[in-house]
Amino acid sequence: MPDDDILDIARVMGQGTSRLADAVGRSFAQAFLRPGDTERDLALRYAEATQELLPLIGPMVQNSLRLHQRENVRRAAVGIEELNQGRLPNAQEVAVGFADLVGFTKLGERVPADELGDVAGRLEELATEVASNPVRLVKTIGDAAMLVSPEPDPLIEAVLNLVEAADNEGEDFPPLHAGMGWGEALQRAGDWYGRPVNLASRITDFARPGSAVAPKELRDAVTKDDYAWSFAGKRRFKGVDGEVPLFRVRHAAEDDGD
Repeated sequence: MPDDDILDIARVMGQGTSRLADAVGRSFAQAFLRPGDTERDLALRYAEATQELLPLIGPMVQNSLRLHQRENVRRAAVGIEELNQGRLPNAQEVAVGFADLVGFTKLGERVPADELGDVAGRLEELATEVASNPVRLVKTIGDAAMLVSPEPDPLIEAVLNLVEAADNEGEDFPPLHAGMGWGEALQRAGDWYGRPVNLASRITDFARPGSAVAPKELRDAVTKDDYAWSFAGKRRFKGVDGEVPLFRVRHAAEDDGD
């Protein structure tokens, strides 16, 4: 394997294990900190728990990686030409969606850090729940979640379900606004790059709270009549060539009920 690829793997693994260590640390603090503890008492208790936990985490991480790798193999449609060349295609058509918590930054000025973390953690849980095959949750970045699918319809369904799920959380949970894109993108080190990714991110900032917005190319790519579309105008976005025709999208049944 090329050195650059090995470095990519090491970088992604470092990011993942850093989040794992943070999660373990929070859990330890909640489970093992007792009133009246001295620093020595807590350190000894942490050390004992860590010694018992580490042998269990290794197989858990291996199993999780194995499941993700198996799913990646299922998704990969490698044609005869690619097999002859000995490589996977560099780019493929995908639908991309970003969902972002509205007012998350301002919320951080009003609530304690642990409550803010609970909101971000709940967003990740909701995004994981809607990301059923072929939709994949690529990552969460604090107040935003990124979803990708090789098919447009499942991606739209997942994004709409995520926006609605956030709304169902109640008044204490910020609403989501979402943007989507469709086109050729490149997968590298577990992330995606290209015009549909950039466009989906820009459109998210344009979308109103509680809404999902998509460009014309995604609307034209859908194969079902499950959605209601309304023209939202044309707009130029930084880093994206030309004016982009935009459409708000909703479930058709929801639109009929208005």
